[in-house]
Amino acid sequence: MTLSMYQASAPAFENMLGALSKLLDKAQAHATARKIEPSALLLARLAPDMFTFTKQVQIACDFAKNTMSRLAGQEPPKFADEEKSFDELKTRIAKVRDFVKAFKPAQIDGSEDKDITFPVGPEAKMTLKGHDYLVSFALPNFYFHVTAAYALLRHNGVQIGKLDFLGRT
Repeated sequence: MTLSMYQASAPAFENMLGALSKLLDKAQAHATARKIEPSALLLARLAPDMFTFTKQVQIACDFAKNTMSRLAGQEPPKFADEEKSFDELKTRIAKVRDFVKAFKPAQIDGSEDKDITFPVGPEAKMTLKGHDYLVSFALPNFYFHVTAAYALLRHNGVQIGKLDFLGRT
């Protein structure tokens, strides 16, 4: 059985965004129960030059919406990075999940050999074939930022584990 471009992208984004939303629920409950200012988690980072937890969530969302758009031959929508609370981040995640769910397999399948040109930094662009873009660039970056968000919460004492990361709790 062949795995289509749609099957390799949309379900992964939907599942992990759902898991990320549940992680936010646990982070918010943790902050409330321990009387921790939410910004302590939202602005957390493991190293001074690392993006904050909030930025990790925003970038993960961007990879999901941008990847689906590019594979479908559409211009990705732009979202302002203005979230300052768990609820606002959950709203962004829900918006992106709905966006991903709106794509039909016919819009994504067949994009394996299509040239995908995308920005890599403020000045540079890169072009990859659809398959390489999805498998070697977009999905690894998406998972990287979801993992960073998970690690930041775990590091700050939120009681989460592998099943939470996988969206199985």
